[in-house]
Amino acid sequence: MNSTTAADTEPKSNLHVSDEARGFSFFRGDFQDNPGASLEWARKEEPAFYNPDSDYWVITRYEDVKSIHNDFNSYSAANTLAPLTPLSSEAIEKLQEYQFAPIAALVDADPPLHRKIRRLNAPVFMPENVNRLEGYIRATITEHIDRFVESGHADLIADLLWDVPCLVALQFLGIPEEDVDTVRKLATSLTEFGWGQPGHDEQVRAAEHMGQFWEMGGRVIAKLKELQDPPGWLGHTIKLQREYPDVFTDSWLQTIVMGGTAAAHETTTNATANAVVTLLRNRGQWERLCEDPALIPTAIEECLRHSSSVTAWRRLSKVDTEVSGVTIPAGSKILTVIASAHYDTDVFDQPEVFDIDRDNVDSHIAFGSGSHTCLGNHLARLEMRVFLEELTRRLPHMQLDDQVLTYLPNTSFRGPEALHVSWTTSGSLRS
Repeated sequence: MNSTTAADTEPKSNLHVSDEARGFSFFRGDFQDNPGASLEWARKEEPAFYNPDSDYWVITRYEDVKSIHNDFNSYSAANTLAPLTPLSSEAIEKLQEYQFAPIAALVDADPPLHRKIRRLNAPVFMPENVNRLEGYIRATITEHIDRFVESGHADLIADLLWDVPCLVALQFLGIPEEDVDTVRKLATSLTEFGWGQPGHDEQVRAAEHMGQFWEMGGRVIAKLKELQDPPGWLGHTIKLQREYPDVFTDSWLQTIVMGGTAAAHETTTNATANAVVTLLRNRGQWERLCEDPALIPTAIEECLRHSSSVTAWRRLSKVDTEVSGVTIPAGSKILTVIASAHYDTDVFDQPEVFDIDRDNVDSHIAFGSGSHTCLGNHLARLEMRVFLEELTRRLPHMQLDDQVLTYLPNTSFRGPEALHVSWTTSGSLRS
């Protein structure tokens, strides 16, 4: 979420760029429809290429993506949250009105600071702590399904998959539930602001929402600080602030309100929606889960590989590096395309095939790799499991409606904006 200007992203006009690399776009066409399959040409012929449309170097092969994520001597995470599209002066002024000043938190911090932050925050994310939320998650999902189960149809995004992860994120963070409507309004702007190509007016509007999000974070932190024993992850970090005030500043806490909410909310919404789409398009495997829910955890891993909700991630080269024989200069911005890595035939046999019996399904890197593996992966998996347990139990005959799925154009996050399904209400529902 650090700001950039046009000077920071001057195009590499002296580079030779192939027609394929010049024509590729993250924001339209094949990448939006099927990001993993869309880069097959690159994995075969040009696994590391410069893309003028985004002004990023694009890395497409599994081993290269994983290596970059694990090499902090050569690559930095500092640009992870920087807006992809340079900010206009009006957008910068709008952020300044709100004193918007996020700092490196977890996802965009480098060692040794990252190791210290991660070690101190890790206890909150351990399975024994996260699993305590299962009852709340199941009750909240059940309550939402009850609202539409007799109607025979639903938009699973609007009616279930948007609200529940948001409520769980607020519960996990320790944010009062009365702020859910604000989070709902602002979360999409966060994706557009950070990873999209908004026009001038859209960028200013997104900057306004980012400023409001930042301001809300300050109010939430102030409320929680009044408590002797504040709850959730934010409560944990407030207690850490009392011991490490130089590391966990108020700006750090506000940054976590924004980044933590987005990470725990939108990515889980997208991952679950993608899983439902993939399973319903592969009817035989959906029916296997309906008959044997014990298969759901493994199915989730294949869903994460086949239809990643996080499609690409960022790094900044600290030195001149070589990737698949291509020299990438120091200071270059890099997008490691996780969705493409998951379709690499050197690692996954017939990667386009969805197969919950895949031998190496746990080789996916949907949650990152190495020391930057997502701390929230246990929570995301728990939510996805409970979602699929309840949907296969109560709506085993659910089917996709005839529709064209649309996605918010951006480099890094993918999930349908709406997901219409229907089922027979008589004789097909399980109690």
